This record gives sequence, structure tokens and C-alpha cells, in this order.
Amino acid sequence: MKHARIRSMRTDAELIVDPDTYTSHVPHDALTRLRENDVVRIGDFWAVFRHAEVRTVLRSPGVFSSHRGATQIRDPQPVDLAYVQRMMLNQDPPEHTRLRRMLTQAFTPRAVARLEDGIPANARRIVANLSGDFAADVADLPLLTLADVFGVPRQDRALLYDWSNRVIGFEDAEYALSSSSTDGMTDMALEALELRPDDGRDPRARDGMPDLYAYAHALGSYKREHPSDDVLSNLMREDISLEEFENLFWLFSVAGNETLRNGIPGGMIALLEHPDQYARLRADRSLLPTAVEEMLRWWTPVMHFRRTAVQDTTLSGVPIAAGEKVVVWFSSANRDERVYTDPHRFDVGRREADHLSFGHGPHFCLGAHLARTQLRAVFEAVLDLPGVLEPDGEVVRLRSNFQNGVKHLPVRLA
Repeated sequence: MKHARIRSMRTDAELIVDPDTYTSHVPHDALTRLRENDVVRIGDFWAVFRHAEVRTVLRSPGVFSSHRGATQIRDPQPVDLAYVQRMMLNQDPPEHTRLRRMLTQAFTPRAVARLEDGIPANARRIVANLSGDFAADVADLPLLTLADVFGVPRQDRALLYDWSNRVIGFEDAEYALSSSSTDGMTDMALEALELRPDDGRDPRARDGMPDLYAYAHALGSYKREHPSDDVLSNLMREDISLEEFENLFWLFSVAGNETLRNGIPGGMIALLEHPDQYARLRADRSLLPTAVEEMLRWWTPVMHFRRTAVQDTTLSGVPIAAGEKVVVWFSSANRDERVYTDPHRFDVGRREADHLSFGHGPHFCLGAHLARTQLRAVFEAVLDLPGVLEPDGEVVRLRSNFQNGVKHLPVRLA
């Protein structure tokens, strides 16, 4: 019996790290079995599956570092590590604290209010003009919001879509070569695109995205010389270098886009797969705030992040040596039966809202408030439709073990 369990765990471990698995589903049955042991050795890293222990890792940067080795499940190439470590996502206090404080100060109440004012109208327009592919249509909303955050001209916002596709979808053949039409783009964009590589470089490395960095450099320089009353201008007034801004631009273009771009269609899939909850929400819109939190928990757009132990420690009684890698699995923690009653059930009225879809601790998502605002706006618009949306074909999912991504979600209005 013991040997059978070991074989099962090994099979489950192989399943959850294989990006091909996620083209059909998130392997929640495997994660449930792995969660029985919480801390499990998978190849060259420790995987953490329970809610409490994931929180412990995330709130302890002095023990589990984002900086040492960075936060992706696999190490960057040695030549790229120093560059990757300069990104805010891959930093620890106090340097992370300094950059986060500058960003927080840039998002002034007035600047945030201006961003929020435009979100409901954008959401209503998108939902009122659905083409039949919900995922493709709603992807425009976070792009519009990001364009407003950075002052990116709207004719250039397709670049944000392409850059995000190339980074998040580097394991997916369709997304890895993403390239939108350049018609109408600014000269700044066209000059940057001349640098785009076509030799299959890893887009997570700096030399894999020279077009993004060239665009960010030009945009940051312009805003520093021609400031206005927006988030980017506020940020460029701070003591931030252009290189730091380029890295922040990369982070926002990817993280600021993908979590919401996949969270919105993920929330729609939850409603489509649970028509009783869809009907319940239509009958009682006061449930929308809790429904949004439940969508984030149930779908979990980002499935894992990595840390590296900087000292010998233990987690759930398991010894972890300094230098060992620790991967926290959000898609497991958000279904932990120790925290959530009937965790696999989608419940728009669920009060257990302590999900980890925006992370926890020093790296808690800075854009969580704006993300929630956009989610509420989209589903308010969905509820305003004269009928209900129904599935109209197969969902096409992203080939990735990192992002719970939706490429296509065919729907029709019934």
C-alpha cells in the first residue's frame, strides 16, 4: 500500500509540472492527493500545497527569498540572472520596499480615480459588442487600463498584448509568435519593433524582448521631459532610473495584464459551468463582490511562484536546506479543505474569502484593487445583458503550468 501511494505521488508530481496537462484542465485531483503531505519533493525543488504553509513562505522573505534565484519554477540562464534579479518581482526588502513605495506614491487617489472612472464604460462597451469569443473580447479591458496607467497611446496597446503573449505563452506555439498589426502605431512603437528578434530567444530574458525595453525607455524619457497628471508622470518624478522603469514596465505589461486577462474568462467559465450560481447572481446582484472573490479563488489565474531558502529551516516538519528551491502552489492552496468548506464547489455567496490569488506578504499584488474593479465592471455588464451567455464551443486553454490561461472561450447570448 505504501509503495502504491509513492507511485501515485510521483505520477501526480509529474502531472502538475507538465504544461501539456493544462491544455485540458487544472489537475485538482492530483493536487488534492499531494496536499495530504503538503511539502513534497519534486525533482530539484520542494513543492508546498497547503494554504497555511504557502502563507508562511510568502510572508517570510528573510527565510524564503525572491531575489536569490528569482521566482520562476526553473532558474534563469546564468547570464540572465543578474538582470532578472533587478525586477521588483524578484527582489526582497529593503530594495523591494523602496520600489514598491515609489509605485504606491505614484498611484495617487486622483490618478486612481481617473483610471477607475473609465473602467465601467469600457467594460460595458466590450460586453455589449461581444464577437462570440469572450476571452479574446475581454482581453481588451486590462490593455485599456494599462495603457491609461502608463500613458501608452491607444493605437500602441496591441504591443502590450503581444509582449504578454510572448512571455506567458513561451511554451505555447500560438502565443510564442504573437504579432499584431502595426497599422496606425506611433513612430515610437515602429522604431521599437525594428528590434524585435525572430530567432526564438527566450522572451523572459532581457535580450529576448529588446523591442519592449526600447519602447519603455522612449516612453519613460518622454514622460520625464513632458510630465502630466497621471501615474507614469508621478512615477518618473520619483528617484527611479530609466532601467528600473523599463523593468517595471515589463512587469506591469505581463503581470498587470495576464492575471486579469485570464481571471475574467475564468470567472465566466465558472458561471457557465455552474448555471445555478449564474442564476443566483442574476437574481441578487448584492452577491457580486463575493462572487468576484470566489471567481479568483476558484480559477486561480497564477498557479505558482518560487522562493529560495537562504538558511536552513523546516516547513511542516520537513527540513529544507539553505539554497534549496521552494515552489508554492496557489491553485492547491485555494482549494485547501482545511480552509474552505467543500473547496471544489463554486459558490457566489462564499464568505471564506482568504484566497491567495493576489499573493500574500510583501509581494501582495499592488494592482489588486484595480483588478477587482475591472472584474466587477465586466460582470456587472454581463448581468445587464438581456439574456444569459451560454457555451458555444470548446474552451481553448493555454499550454502553461504557470498561468491558468484561456485563449478562446466561445459563447452566445441566449
